[in-house]
Amino acid sequence: MPFYSIIVVCLNSGGRLADTVASVRAQTCTDYEIIIKDGGSTDESLKRLPQDEKTRVFCKKDSGIYDAMNQAVAEARGSYLLFLNTGDSLYNDKVLEEIAIAIQTKNSIGNRMPDIVYGNLYHKALDTVIHASPQINDFTCYRNVPCHQSCFYHRSLFAERGYDLRYNVRADYEHFLWCCYEKKADIHYVPVIVAAYEGGGYSETKENRKLSARQHREIVVKYMRRGKADRYRLILLLTLAPLRSALAQSKRFSGLYNGIKTAVYRLKNNSKGMDSF
Repeated sequence: MPFYSIIVVCLNSGGRLADTVASVRAQTCTDYEIIIKDGGSTDESLKRLPQDEKTRVFCKKDSGIYDAMNQAVAEARGSYLLFLNTGDSLYNDKVLEEIAIAIQTKNSIGNRMPDIVYGNLYHKALDTVIHASPQINDFTCYRNVPCHQSCFYHRSLFAERGYDLRYNVRADYEHFLWCCYEKKADIHYVPVIVAAYEGGGYSETKENRKLSARQHREIVVKYMRRGKADRYRLILLLTLAPLRSALAQSKRFSGLYNGIKTAVYRLKNNSKGMDSF
């Protein structure tokens, strides 16, 4: 059993798939397997991949990206799962090594492997680092959970259930909240930039933004109840969340905005009385 299963789902991805795989194969930590789940590509993308025991490719029809991810999980053998989209890459060649050290350190202190380990994300299109919140609490779960490209999940969190396909835009968000609220997952932050995110993900397309907002509302009410969800929504409105989101997505202002956000996270992390999982 490898320590990591790096899962990549694809469909006619061209050279972007080979670039994603190359970033994994360049790692100093070699205790991994790469699972490529292809939905039936007709281009040359699969022919560009290396053929060896570390890279396994299987082709099967699916109903969308989350169904494809679930299919890939069923093939994975690693202790920890990481989901990368085609076009994404591991940030540098030390990522898997640094995360493995953090996991083993956490295990030696608490005599238990953490359920989820997550870090930061570099956004290629915006040319900025998006720092994740060091603490996972109710408000973090409402507003700003880490992206799946920066989360290493212990395989046990997918043994009981995978992504809920009813949420075709927000299934990764729903699964993260399920891990937090239902499974009481032990979640550990590591100050490492895990992945370089290509941008323009499935939930970010113009036609899916409204659907994403509706599914977000349904999910937070499901796990937090309506009263708490309404309170957090009001807080975001009063603190100009739409404007802040626009700044975060602007190539001109995103670096400054994320720098300020990181400073706020550090202050909160050092304060007392924060509820966290």
